[in-house]
Order: sequence, then structure tokens, then C-alpha cells
Amino acid sequence: MVLDASVIVKWFVEEIYSDKALKLRDSYIEGKMLIIAPTLLPFEVLNALKYTHLFKEDDLKVVAEALDSYNFELINLKGEYAKKAVEIAINKDITIYESSYVALALIFSTKLYTADSKLIEKLGDDFKEVVIHISRV
Repeated sequence: MVLDASVIVKWFVEEIYSDKALKLRDSYIEGKMLIIAPTLLPFEVLNALKYTHLFKEDDLKVVAEALDSYNFELINLKGEYAKKAVEIAINKDITIYESSYVALALIFSTKLYTADSKLIEKLGDDFKEVVIHISRV
């Protein structure tokens, strides 16, 4: 399954739906599922946490180590994956960052879980079977 940064951030900051995000994390740790993500995931998570102003430099370094230790399968944006991400970004008027998660879910025939309601709205019905709001976990 694909988890975007909006879900992974909830592993480190208590927010609405953090319980759902932690449930997914625990399933991953227990080996019940595989998490794949674009290589930009750690950048996005660390950046989001930096801008919460809840984390000092040393805290963010610990999070960076934690993200590395999770050993997610991080996928480089290239080939058919890159083409699909561009196609989705252009057709749905979303960022390449956002579309890279959607494209991964499509290419790997899995689901993308996100806490980004605006993304789901922009994608519309075309991706309702692929992109799932975290509240539905």
C-alpha cells in the first residue's frame, strides 16, 4: 500500500486520525503489509514536521533516523511511473508531488491512503477506488 506524507506525519504528531495512521504503522511493523512511497516521502515528512515548530533540530534528526529504519520501499520517479505521474498531475491540476503517490498506487495495483481531503476532492470520482481517506481505515 502507499501512504503519503500526510499520513506518516501523524505517526509523530498527534492530530485528527493519528489513531488510524498508527494502526497502519503497526500493521506494517507486524509484517501484515508493505509500504511503498516516492523517494520524496522522507523530505516531505521532515519538512512538514519542521514547520509544526514542535520539533527542534535534534528531534528532527531522530525522526530522520526513524524514517530510515522503517525501510519503506522508496521508488524513484522514472520510466512509466514518471509518465503516469505527469499525466495525472496535468489532467487533475495537482502537483507532481501529489500525483507521484497516486501513480504509484496505480502502477502497483494498490491503495493510496491520505489525510489530504483537498487532494481527494481534486481527483474526483476517477480515483475513488484507489485513493482512500485515512478516516476509512
